[in-house]
Amino acid sequence: MALRIAELATLFSRSYISAFRSQGFKKFNVRTIFVSRPMPNNFSNQHPDPAGKTDDQEFQKWCNGGGTYHKSAHIDPTAQIEIGAVVHSESVVGANVCIGSGTIVGPAVTIGQSTRIGFDSVNIFSPSYNVVFSNCSIGDFCVIHHGVAIGQDGFGFFVDEQGIMVKKPQSLKARIGNHVEIGANTCIDRGSWRDAIVGDHTKIDNLVQIGHNVEIGKGCMLCGQVGIAGSVTIGDYVTLGGRVSIRDHVCIASKVRLAANSCVTKHREAGDYGGFPAVRIFLSSFSLSVRSLFMNGESRSSVSAKFQRNFGTIKRHSLLPAYLPCPRTKVDSAMSGKVLKII
Repeated sequence: MALRIAELATLFSRSYISAFRSQGFKKFNVRTIFVSRPMPNNFSNQHPDPAGKTDDQEFQKWCNGGGTYHKSAHIDPTAQIEIGAVVHSESVVGANVCIGSGTIVGPAVTIGQSTRIGFDSVNIFSPSYNVVFSNCSIGDFCVIHHGVAIGQDGFGFFVDEQGIMVKKPQSLKARIGNHVEIGANTCIDRGSWRDAIVGDHTKIDNLVQIGHNVEIGKGCMLCGQVGIAGSVTIGDYVTLGGRVSIRDHVCIASKVRLAANSCVTKHREAGDYGGFPAVRIFLSSFSLSVRSLFMNGESRSSVSAKFQRNFGTIKRHSLLPAYLPCPRTKVDSAMSGKVLKII
């Protein structure tokens, strides 16, 4: 009966469109009209694997939540898999894991206990977007929000003898530690010569790109729109402000803080950095303060006296030689004989 009603509705729509065309609406064009058909009873047991094939016997309905799982997957009885979520073959899902609707857990993925993936505990009827895992392992007590993709191919190519771009093989994994939170629409690529790693207790904001072979230490904080190129090594307790970009094959030591919109182009030791390229923030502020001493059109004697009064501050910063907007000169012995490079 429902099918007959749908066909009648389609017939009515076609006649309605024909009437419009007969009145001169030539630009109104409908290419395809889909007829809704009743959903088969065993629809929940069907889901294509990554190769696009469908096997009704391979996938089954999970008792707690109604999601779909492969019969070879190892799922703890306390795990919750919502309708629309799929767990593929050889995957391991730990105790008290919550997998939200739209999540796709690829083959051979390990998810630790008490991890929440694309799951809204406040309003279970809110729309849930795809979360895709492949070639990865996820630790315990993690929170992974909507739209996250982990373990996909990295962006790696080389030019062959004919000048054609050829993709490098990306065959390793991505490993997520314990107590990690990953914001919406974040992408973490898997490794090619080493696993991509996110350390314990690291927090990642929305819209973050982490390239292949990247290693991130524990206790780090990555704010929104951070972009990390391939093969970067980041230490522990590093803070990256919004829209920070890091070039490939750069090492960042532990306890580094980068201001928003900074660009890291070479290795950095512990400290605070900012700018393009990123430099130590206190160096930038000190340079401005020293410049202000010599940009008021004062005489050489008054400048020398002012410099002597402020030499204690300059010495504490340990930034001699400094950069100043006048010809190169020397200071007297009262200033420890230091040479100032003045631009």
